[in-house]
Amino acid sequence: MKSTGIVRKVDELGRVVLPIELRRNMGIEIKDSLEIFVEEDSIVLKKYEPADIFSGSMEELIEYKGKKVSKASILELAKLAGFEMK
Repeated sequence: MKSTGIVRKVDELGRVVLPIELRRNMGIEIKDSLEIFVEEDSIVLKKYEPADIFSGSMEELIEYKGKKVSKASILELAKLAGFEMK
C-alpha cells in the first residue's frame, strides 16, 4: 500500500474528508459511491462500479429489483430454465 502522507481526523459523526487532490487523482466526483473493504487492520475505499451479481462483469448491465445483471447472465439463466433464445 502506498502512503500519501495525508492525515485526517474522524469527526464526531464518524466522517473523514477526502482531500480534493486525492479525489481528482482517483476520479471521485461529488455524489459518487465508494465501496468499503476491510483488509486485516486496514480500511480500503474504492470507487464503486456496479457489476453483475453473478459474474462480476460490468458490461451490458440491466437493473432488476435493485440488482445489476448482465445480458449474458440473463441468457445463461434462461437456458438453465429451459428457454432457448433464437
